[in-house]
Amino acid sequence: MTQPSDPGLSVILGERRRLTNLAYRLLGSLADAEDVVQETCARWYAMSPAQREAVDSPGAWLATVASRICLDLLGSARVRRERYVGEWIPEPLPDRTEWTGARPGPDPADRVTLDESVNMAFLVVLDAMTPAERVAFVLHDVFRYPFPEVAEIVGRTPAACRQLAASARRRVRTARPDAVPAARRAGVVRAFKRAWEARDIDALIGLLAPDATATGDGGGLVTAALHPVEGAEQVARFFADRPAAAPGLTLVERTVNGQPGLVAQLDGVTVSVMAFAVTGDRIAHIWAVLNPEKLHPWTAG
Repeated sequence: MTQPSDPGLSVILGERRRLTNLAYRLLGSLADAEDVVQETCARWYAMSPAQREAVDSPGAWLATVASRICLDLLGSARVRRERYVGEWIPEPLPDRTEWTGARPGPDPADRVTLDESVNMAFLVVLDAMTPAERVAFVLHDVFRYPFPEVAEIVGRTPAACRQLAASARRRVRTARPDAVPAARRAGVVRAFKRAWEARDIDALIGLLAPDATATGDGGGLVTAALHPVEGAEQVARFFADRPAAAPGLTLVERTVNGQPGLVAQLDGVTVSVMAFAVTGDRIAHIWAVLNPEKLHPWTAG
Protein backbone atom coordinates (compact mmCIF):
# COMPACT_ATOMS: atom_id res chain seq x y z
CA MET A 1 0.00 0.00 0.00
CA THR A 2 1.12 3.57 -0.58
CA GLN A 3 2.10 5.61 2.42
CA PRO A 4 0.71 9.11 2.92
CA SER A 5 4.16 10.26 4.13
CA ASP A 6 5.79 9.34 0.81
CA PRO A 7 7.16 12.67 -0.53
CA GLY A 8 6.73 11.43 -4.10
CA LEU A 9 3.04 10.61 -3.71
CA SER A 10 1.80 14.00 -4.90
CA VAL A 11 4.11 13.77 -7.90
CA ILE A 12 2.81 10.30 -8.75
CA LEU A 13 -0.80 11.43 -8.52
CA GLY A 14 -0.02 14.51 -10.56
CA GLU A 15 1.58 12.43 -13.30
CA ARG A 16 -1.37 10.07 -13.80
CA ARG A 17 -3.02 12.31 -16.39
CA ARG A 18 0.18 12.68 -18.40
CA LEU A 19 0.90 8.94 -18.20
CA THR A 20 -2.63 8.04 -19.32
CA ASN A 21 -2.40 10.49 -22.20
CA LEU A 22 0.93 9.02 -23.26
CA ALA A 23 -0.12 5.37 -22.96
CA TYR A 24 -3.42 5.87 -24.80
CA ARG A 25 -1.68 7.46 -27.78
CA LEU A 26 0.90 4.70 -27.83
CA LEU A 27 -1.55 1.81 -27.48
CA GLY A 28 -4.86 3.08 -28.87
CA SER A 29 -6.67 1.50 -25.92
CA LEU A 30 -7.96 3.25 -22.83
CA ALA A 31 -8.16 -0.02 -20.89
CA ASP A 32 -4.57 -0.94 -21.76
CA ALA A 33 -3.42 2.60 -20.97
CA GLU A 34 -4.93 2.41 -17.50
CA ASP A 35 -3.25 -0.98 -16.95
CA VAL A 36 0.08 0.55 -17.95
CA VAL A 37 -0.36 3.39 -15.48
CA GLN A 38 -1.23 0.94 -12.69
CA GLU A 39 1.80 -1.22 -13.52
CA THR A 40 4.07 1.82 -13.63
CA CYS A 41 2.93 2.99 -10.20
CA ALA A 42 3.26 -0.56 -8.86
CA ARG A 43 6.89 -0.64 -10.01
CA TRP A 44 7.51 2.69 -8.28
CA TYR A 45 6.20 1.38 -4.98
CA ALA A 46 8.01 -1.92 -5.41
CA MET A 47 11.24 0.00 -4.82
CA SER A 48 12.50 0.66 -1.33
CA PRO A 49 12.04 4.14 0.16
CA ALA A 50 15.78 4.71 -0.28
CA GLN A 51 15.59 3.78 -3.96
CA ARG A 52 12.65 6.11 -4.53
CA GLU A 53 14.45 8.88 -2.68
CA ALA A 54 17.41 8.47 -5.02
CA VAL A 55 15.28 9.18 -8.11
CA ASP A 56 16.04 12.76 -9.16
CA SER A 57 12.87 13.19 -11.22
CA PRO A 58 9.96 10.87 -10.35
CA GLY A 59 7.96 12.23 -13.28
CA ALA A 60 10.69 11.39 -15.79
CA TRP A 61 11.19 7.97 -14.19
CA LEU A 62 7.48 7.19 -14.46
CA ALA A 63 7.27 8.32 -18.08
CA THR A 64 10.29 6.22 -19.00
CA VAL A 65 8.91 3.09 -17.34
CA ALA A 66 5.43 3.61 -18.84
CA SER A 67 6.90 4.10 -22.32
CA ARG A 68 8.98 0.93 -22.05
CA ILE A 69 5.95 -1.07 -20.90
CA CYS A 70 4.03 0.30 -23.90
CA LEU A 71 6.89 -0.60 -26.23
CA ASP A 72 6.79 -4.19 -24.99
CA LEU A 73 3.00 -4.30 -25.31
CA LEU A 74 3.15 -2.96 -28.87
CA GLY A 75 5.46 -5.80 -29.82
CA SER A 76 3.16 -8.44 -28.36
CA ALA A 77 0.08 -6.68 -29.78
CA ARG A 78 1.20 -7.53 -33.29
CA VAL A 79 1.06 -11.20 -32.37
CA ARG A 80 -2.38 -10.79 -30.78
CA ARG A 81 -3.68 -8.94 -33.84
CA GLU A 82 -2.92 -11.99 -35.98
CA ARG A 83 -5.56 -13.84 -33.96
CA TYR A 84 -8.01 -10.93 -33.85
CA VAL A 85 -11.23 -11.57 -35.75
CA GLY A 86 -11.73 -8.94 -38.44
CA GLU A 87 -10.33 -5.42 -38.43
CA TRP A 88 -8.83 -3.79 -35.32
CA ILE A 89 -9.73 -0.15 -34.62
CA PRO A 90 -8.39 1.95 -31.72
CA GLU A 91 -10.72 2.25 -28.75
CA PRO A 92 -12.98 5.31 -29.18
CA LEU A 93 -13.06 8.01 -26.53
CA PRO A 94 -16.08 10.12 -25.57
CA ASP A 95 -15.84 13.73 -24.54
CA ARG A 96 -15.40 13.83 -20.76
CA THR A 97 -18.74 15.62 -20.37
CA GLU A 98 -20.47 12.79 -22.23
CA TRP A 99 -18.82 9.83 -20.54
CA THR A 100 -21.68 7.69 -19.26
CA GLY A 101 -19.49 5.81 -16.80
CA ALA A 102 -18.84 8.83 -14.62
CA ARG A 103 -18.40 8.03 -10.96
CA PRO A 104 -17.02 10.02 -8.03
CA GLY A 105 -13.28 10.55 -8.29
CA PRO A 106 -10.97 10.69 -11.32
CA ASP A 107 -11.75 8.32 -14.18
CA PRO A 108 -9.41 7.19 -16.97
CA ALA A 109 -11.45 8.76 -19.78
CA ASP A 110 -11.43 12.06 -17.91
CA ARG A 111 -7.62 12.03 -17.91
CA VAL A 112 -7.14 11.94 -21.68
CA THR A 113 -6.79 15.33 -23.32
CA LEU A 114 -8.77 15.41 -26.56
CA ASP A 115 -6.70 17.08 -29.26
CA GLU A 116 -5.58 16.35 -32.81
CA SER A 117 -3.27 13.57 -31.63
CA VAL A 118 -6.21 11.41 -30.52
CA ASN A 119 -8.54 11.79 -33.50
CA MET A 120 -9.28 8.42 -35.05
CA ALA A 121 -7.51 9.06 -38.34
CA PHE A 122 -4.32 9.95 -36.47
CA LEU A 123 -4.52 6.86 -34.23
CA VAL A 124 -5.10 4.58 -37.22
CA VAL A 125 -1.93 5.92 -38.85
CA LEU A 126 -0.03 5.39 -35.60
CA ASP A 127 -1.25 1.82 -35.46
CA ALA A 128 0.30 1.09 -38.86
CA MET A 129 3.77 2.08 -37.61
CA THR A 130 6.39 -0.19 -36.13
CA PRO A 131 6.49 -0.10 -32.31
CA ALA A 132 9.81 1.81 -32.25
CA GLU A 133 8.59 4.26 -34.88
CA ARG A 134 5.38 4.92 -33.00
CA VAL A 135 7.06 5.42 -29.64
CA ALA A 136 9.77 7.68 -31.05
CA PHE A 137 7.23 9.83 -32.89
CA VAL A 138 4.73 10.15 -30.04
CA LEU A 139 7.40 10.90 -27.44
CA HIS A 140 9.16 13.50 -29.56
CA ASP A 141 6.50 15.11 -31.75
CA VAL A 142 3.51 14.90 -29.41
CA PHE A 143 5.10 15.06 -25.95
CA ARG A 144 8.26 16.98 -26.92
CA TYR A 145 10.83 14.62 -25.41
CA PRO A 146 14.35 15.37 -26.70
CA PHE A 147 15.86 12.62 -28.84
CA PRO A 148 18.54 11.62 -26.27
CA GLU A 149 15.75 10.78 -23.80
CA VAL A 150 13.74 9.00 -26.51
CA ALA A 151 16.84 6.97 -27.35
CA GLU A 152 17.16 5.71 -23.77
CA ILE A 153 13.55 4.54 -23.83
CA VAL A 154 13.56 2.96 -27.29
CA GLY A 155 17.02 1.44 -27.00
CA ARG A 156 18.34 3.10 -30.17
CA THR A 157 20.78 5.93 -30.81
CA PRO A 158 19.46 9.50 -30.89
CA ALA A 159 20.22 9.60 -34.63
CA ALA A 160 18.22 6.40 -35.20
CA CYS A 161 15.29 7.80 -33.18
CA ARG A 162 15.41 10.99 -35.24
CA GLN A 163 15.08 8.87 -38.39
CA LEU A 164 12.22 6.86 -36.86
CA ALA A 165 10.34 10.04 -35.98
CA ALA A 166 10.96 11.52 -39.44
CA SER A 167 9.62 8.37 -41.10
CA ALA A 168 6.53 8.45 -38.88
CA ARG A 169 6.06 12.15 -39.59
CA ARG A 170 5.97 11.45 -43.33
CA ARG A 171 3.31 8.80 -42.78
CA VAL A 172 1.17 11.20 -40.77
CA ARG A 173 1.61 14.00 -43.30
CA THR A 174 0.62 11.74 -46.19
CA ALA A 175 -2.46 10.34 -44.45
CA ARG A 176 -3.64 13.57 -42.81
CA PRO A 177 -6.91 14.80 -44.37
CA ASP A 178 -7.36 18.42 -45.38
CA ALA A 179 -8.24 20.75 -42.54
CA VAL A 180 -12.00 21.10 -42.30
CA PRO A 181 -13.71 23.51 -39.87
CA ALA A 182 -15.40 21.74 -36.97
CA ALA A 183 -18.80 23.18 -37.87
CA ARG A 184 -18.55 21.82 -41.41
CA ARG A 185 -17.46 18.37 -40.16
CA ALA A 186 -20.42 18.34 -37.78
CA GLY A 187 -22.77 19.34 -40.60
CA VAL A 188 -21.55 16.55 -42.86
CA VAL A 189 -21.92 13.96 -40.09
CA ARG A 190 -25.41 15.27 -39.26
CA ALA A 191 -26.42 15.05 -42.92
CA PHE A 192 -25.09 11.47 -43.03
CA LYS A 193 -27.15 10.62 -39.95
CA ARG A 194 -30.34 11.99 -41.54
CA ALA A 195 -29.72 10.23 -44.85
CA TRP A 196 -28.97 7.00 -43.01
CA GLU A 197 -32.15 7.27 -40.94
CA ALA A 198 -34.13 7.89 -44.14
CA ARG A 199 -32.27 5.04 -45.88
CA ASP A 200 -31.71 7.49 -48.74
CA ILE A 201 -28.99 5.78 -50.76
CA ASP A 202 -28.60 8.65 -53.24
CA ALA A 203 -28.14 11.15 -50.43
CA LEU A 204 -25.63 8.86 -48.72
CA ILE A 205 -23.65 8.47 -51.93
CA GLY A 206 -23.59 12.25 -52.32
CA LEU A 207 -22.07 12.62 -48.86
CA LEU A 208 -19.33 10.04 -49.46
CA ALA A 209 -16.09 10.48 -51.35
CA PRO A 210 -15.97 8.23 -54.44
CA ASP A 211 -13.26 6.09 -52.82
CA ALA A 212 -14.77 6.20 -49.32
CA THR A 213 -14.16 3.25 -47.02
CA ALA A 214 -15.97 1.97 -43.95
CA THR A 215 -14.22 -0.24 -41.42
CA GLY A 216 -15.96 -2.16 -38.64
CA ASP A 217 -14.48 -3.73 -35.52
CA GLY A 218 -16.56 -6.43 -33.85
CA GLY A 219 -13.64 -8.40 -32.45
CA GLY A 220 -15.47 -11.64 -33.18
CA LEU A 221 -17.88 -10.84 -30.36
CA VAL A 222 -20.59 -9.20 -32.46
CA THR A 223 -21.36 -9.21 -36.17
CA ALA A 224 -19.25 -6.80 -38.22
CA ALA A 225 -17.82 -6.75 -41.72
CA LEU A 226 -14.55 -8.69 -41.64
CA HIS A 227 -12.98 -6.41 -44.24
CA PRO A 228 -13.39 -2.72 -45.08
CA VAL A 229 -16.26 -1.81 -47.39
CA GLU A 230 -14.92 0.29 -50.28
CA GLY A 231 -16.54 2.74 -52.69
CA ALA A 232 -19.28 5.30 -52.13
CA GLU A 233 -22.15 3.20 -53.48
CA GLN A 234 -21.07 0.06 -51.62
CA VAL A 235 -20.68 1.97 -48.33
CA ALA A 236 -24.04 3.71 -48.83
CA ARG A 237 -25.86 0.44 -49.46
CA PHE A 238 -24.12 -1.22 -46.52
CA PHE A 239 -25.34 1.45 -44.09
CA ALA A 240 -28.80 1.68 -45.65
CA ASP A 241 -29.25 -2.02 -44.90
CA ARG A 242 -28.19 -1.73 -41.25
CA PRO A 243 -31.54 -0.56 -39.76
CA ALA A 244 -33.19 -3.62 -41.31
CA ALA A 245 -30.61 -5.82 -39.59
CA ALA A 246 -31.21 -4.08 -36.26
CA PRO A 247 -34.76 -2.71 -35.95
CA GLY A 248 -35.09 0.05 -33.38
CA LEU A 249 -31.57 1.38 -33.90
CA THR A 250 -31.24 4.97 -32.69
CA LEU A 251 -28.49 7.32 -33.86
CA VAL A 252 -27.16 10.04 -31.57
CA GLU A 253 -24.62 12.74 -32.40
CA ARG A 254 -21.64 12.58 -30.06
CA THR A 255 -18.06 13.75 -29.85
CA VAL A 256 -15.77 10.82 -30.70
CA ASN A 257 -12.07 11.33 -30.05
CA GLY A 258 -12.53 15.07 -30.09
CA GLN A 259 -14.46 15.21 -33.38
CA PRO A 260 -18.10 14.91 -34.51
CA GLY A 261 -19.25 11.31 -34.58
CA LEU A 262 -22.27 9.09 -34.13
CA VAL A 263 -23.35 6.58 -31.53
CA ALA A 264 -25.81 3.79 -32.38
CA GLN A 265 -28.03 2.62 -29.53
CA LEU A 266 -30.49 -0.23 -29.06
CA ASP A 267 -32.89 0.14 -26.15
CA GLY A 268 -30.68 2.88 -24.75
CA VAL A 269 -27.52 0.74 -24.85
CA THR A 270 -24.58 1.83 -27.02
CA VAL A 271 -23.83 -0.87 -29.58
CA SER A 272 -21.58 1.05 -31.94
CA VAL A 273 -19.46 4.20 -31.94
CA MET A 274 -18.58 5.78 -35.28
CA ALA A 275 -15.75 8.18 -36.10
CA PHE A 276 -15.46 10.01 -39.42
CA ALA A 277 -12.71 11.46 -41.57
CA VAL A 278 -14.14 14.36 -43.59
CA THR A 279 -12.35 15.86 -46.58
CA GLY A 280 -13.96 18.93 -48.09
CA ASP A 281 -17.70 18.28 -47.89
CA ARG A 282 -17.50 14.51 -48.11
CA ILE A 283 -16.76 11.59 -45.84
CA ALA A 284 -13.55 9.79 -46.73
CA HIS A 285 -13.60 7.13 -44.05
CA ILE A 286 -15.90 5.74 -41.38
CA TRP A 287 -14.63 3.71 -38.43
CA ALA A 288 -17.33 1.81 -36.54
CA VAL A 289 -16.37 0.14 -33.27
CA LEU A 290 -18.87 -2.55 -32.27
CA ASN A 291 -16.65 -4.68 -30.04
CA PRO A 292 -18.38 -4.34 -26.64
CA GLU A 293 -15.03 -4.64 -24.85
CA LYS A 294 -14.04 -1.31 -26.41
CA LEU A 295 -17.28 0.46 -25.51
CA HIS A 296 -17.14 0.43 -21.70
CA PRO A 297 -16.74 4.23 -21.33
CA TRP A 298 -19.87 4.61 -23.48
CA THR A 299 -22.04 1.98 -21.79
CA ALA A 300 -21.09 1.83 -18.09
CA GLY A 301 -23.89 2.88 -15.81
